Amino acid sequence: MGGESLLEHSALEAHIFNLEMRLMRYVYEEMEELLTEDFLEFGSSGRSFDKQMELNAVKAMKSANHSIQYTVTDFKIKVLSADIVLATYQTLRHIDGNRSLRSSIWKLNHGSWQMTFHQGTPKT
Repeated sequence: MGGESLLEHSALEAHIFNLEMRLMRYVYEEMEELLTEDFLEFGSSGRSFDKQMELNAVKAMKSANHSIQYTVTDFKIKVLSADIVLATYQTLRHIDGNRSLRSSIWKLNHGSWQMTFHQGTPKT
């Protein structure tokens, strides 16, 4: 855990969990705010996505009135440095029962946490 106390670690973990949940709501403005400009995702589909591709997908989703619900389990963070955090967890997508292992790298930019990398791997 580095130099932070257990209480600080728990508070940071809760904060990063909340940010992950905000991104899972697929709200354009939140995604625009929470993803870094150089964001990269390796999706569970095997495809790569950048920030603009994610934002375009959210626009298309909302125009189709489509939302995805997830159950998140085993959420943990590892503090890599004072301004970098790795989050790992599992998701169950309600619409089709697909399970994924997920990891995200969060970076503290000008006092706000932003996701710079995400990967989803199908869990079999």
